[in-house]
Amino acid sequence: MSDSTETQPDFAPANIAHHPRRTDVDPKAAKRAERQVATMFVLAALLVLASVAAYVLIPVDAGVVVPLLGPIGALNAALGLSLGLGILLIGLGAIQWARKLMPGTEVVAMRHEMRSSGEARADAVEAFDRGLADSGFAQRPLIRRTLIGAMLVLPLPLIVLLRDLYTAPEGALSPAEQLEETIWEPGVRIVTDVTGNPIKAEDVPVGGLVAAVPANLHEVEEEDGNLNARAKAPIILVRMAPDEIVSQQAPPEGEAWDYEGILAYSKICTHVGCPIALYEQRTHHLLCPCHQSTFDLADSGNVVFGPAARQMPQLPITVDDEGYLVAVSDFQQPVGPSFWERS
Repeated sequence: MSDSTETQPDFAPANIAHHPRRTDVDPKAAKRAERQVATMFVLAALLVLASVAAYVLIPVDAGVVVPLLGPIGALNAALGLSLGLGILLIGLGAIQWARKLMPGTEVVAMRHEMRSSGEARADAVEAFDRGLADSGFAQRPLIRRTLIGAMLVLPLPLIVLLRDLYTAPEGALSPAEQLEETIWEPGVRIVTDVTGNPIKAEDVPVGGLVAAVPANLHEVEEEDGNLNARAKAPIILVRMAPDEIVSQQAPPEGEAWDYEGILAYSKICTHVGCPIALYEQRTHHLLCPCHQSTFDLADSGNVVFGPAARQMPQLPITVDDEGYLVAVSDFQQPVGPSFWERS
C-alpha cells in the first residue's frame, strides 16, 4: 500500500463542454472580427485627435443647447464626447478581441499554498507565454499596430489640457502679483466672519482668538462675482499682554502694529495656504493643522517649526473714532502659500 497521496494539477480543464465559435472554425469570420477590432482602435485614435482639435478650435465661451439639459459649454461637450467615445472604443475593441479571437476554453485554478514552488513559477511563465501566443498579439500585426497607435495618441489631450492650469487674460496680473494685494485699506473696519459684526477692543479677551474679515468683503464679492477676495482677506485677532510681545513686523512708519496687545495676522498659512485657527495661549503659537507649521505670534509670526518658509503676514490695526478696530493699511507682505516665484 502506497503512502503517497494523489494530487491534482494546478490547472485543469473545467467540466464544461466547449463549443467552438464561428471564428474558431471559419478563417473568414476570424479575419472579419480582426478588422472590426482594428476599426474600433482606429476610430478611437481619431476621436482622441478630434478632442485635441476641439480644444484648439472651439472658443471657451461658445455654447450649445442640449435637449433636457439646456445650454452647456460647447468645448466641454466636445471634449467629453470625443474623449469618452475614444476610451469606450478602446475598451469595446479589447472585449471584441477577447470574445471572438482569444481562446474560449474554461480553465480552473486549483487551491494551493500561498508559497509558490519552483514548478509553479515555471507553470506561470508557461501559462503567460501560452496566453501571449493564444491572444494572437504577435501573430496579428493589424490589431497590434492599431492598438499601439490608439494608446500612443491617448495621452495627447492630457498634455494639451495642461495649458488650462492657468492662462492669464491679456493685461491681467500674474498669480504672484494677484497675491500681493488684498481688499484691506486704511480705515476699513474689522468685522467677525459670518455675522459681520464690527469688533471693539474690549470684545477680544486676553488669550482669545477671533476670526475676522474686512467690512467691505461682501460688497466686493457681489461686485466681482467670485471668491478671490475671500481667499486672501481672512485674518485672526489674538490678544496678549503687551509686555509678552517680543517683536512685531516693522511697518514703513516704524510704529507698532498692535492695539493694546491685540494683533492681527493673516489666516492663510504661508506653506500651502491652509486656513489656521489653532492658537495656544501659553506659548502664543499658531499651529497649521495640515502640515504642522508653527508660528510664534508674539515674535512677528516667525516660523518655529514645520515646512513653512515665511512668517505669517501681519495686518497693522488701530481703532476709529467710535472705538472699533480698523486696518491701518494692507498687508506689507504677500498673503497665501509660497511657491517658486516667491522668495
